[in-house]
Amino acid sequence: MPTPEEDLSVWKRLAPSGLLLVGAGTAVALDASARRGSGAPLLRWVAEGTAGLVLLNAGLSVFGEAVKRRALYDWSQRP
Repeated sequence: MPTPEEDLSVWKRLAPSGLLLVGAGTAVALDASARRGSGAPLLRWVAEGTAGLVLLNAGLSVFGEAVKRRALYDWSQRP
């Protein structure tokens, strides 16, 4: 079982990483959408869009774990 200090340390690492992944995934998915609209080959925009969705979902998972760790830390600090 992690200590409260470990939970806080993990939260400090995971929260920014998750937000960066969400932003990157959104940007990649929107770029793929623009490529589709401009008539790019099917395989190109489908592959790019899939990569964007993978990044976005990974970011949400990482950020969700960060929220859990912060909640565990806050819970341990209650009187």
